[in-house]
Amino acid sequence: MESQKQYTPKFSFEFYPPKTPEAVGKLQSTQTELATMNPDFFSVTFGAGGSTRDMTYETVMDIRDKTGLEAAPHISCVGSQIDEIKAILHKYVETDIKRIVALRGDLPSGAAGYGPFRYANELVEYIRKETGDHFHIEVAAYPEFHPQARNPTADLENFKRKVDAGANSAITQYFYNPYAYFRFVDNCEKLGLDIPIVAGVMPIINCTQLVRFSDACGAEIPRWILKRLQEFGDDRVSIRQFGIDVTTELCEQLLTNNVPGLHFYTMNQSAASLAIWKNLGIDQRVKL
Repeated sequence: MESQKQYTPKFSFEFYPPKTPEAVGKLQSTQTELATMNPDFFSVTFGAGGSTRDMTYETVMDIRDKTGLEAAPHISCVGSQIDEIKAILHKYVETDIKRIVALRGDLPSGAAGYGPFRYANELVEYIRKETGDHFHIEVAAYPEFHPQARNPTADLENFKRKVDAGANSAITQYFYNPYAYFRFVDNCEKLGLDIPIVAGVMPIINCTQLVRFSDACGAEIPRWILKRLQEFGDDRVSIRQFGIDVTTELCEQLLTNNVPGLHFYTMNQSAASLAIWKNLGIDQRVKL
């Protein structure tokens, strides 16, 4: 179960670019609160079809300027032309951004196609060709396998192509079954892939939202978790506390088994991530 490699775990939080002035203010408050935890970095997603792409850059700069912490922009293949990707890469080089998250991305409804890069490994290869070793490149991993993969073996082969193209580390889709993660890491090690595979963590704060996201991304919600959430109905306080407890236990199990890090999908909110962080005693772990 436990990886043979030993890691000092790293911690990070993910945001999406705000679309309104009110959302900008909310995110700035969230990033300030989470910055007190001194994470290794924040990441900022990349909107499909240009919907929030300018705000990705602005949000990354704002995070770095206001918190002094590293910020990692996402870049995806979907709807991106080579000249656009080249321009944003060099913009990040010029502003000394050192970490980037390279993804295929999901094709939005009505979109004509992916663009010149159909798969993330092609994007990673281009980033390396264009910028050398400037960026630490993160890629996505799927412990429960990508919903569009032909089969688990094909999915592992796709992941290997991203590593071979030059990825430094990976962040997983969120999951609630730790054994899916452990088995995935074991399978990667058998293929000779030794990059750190950080566990993605989704705090549970809304049952309907969680079901919708999980259906779209292929993440399994264990039946016992779903049944308890459904039992709470509209009792948001109980859902939140149950979600914090469940996610804390998951993170504890991951950290005990030498996970190289935890990446929190915050949904631009701080309360649940902060509660889990404090339950885990991460500050004490880091100081030790």
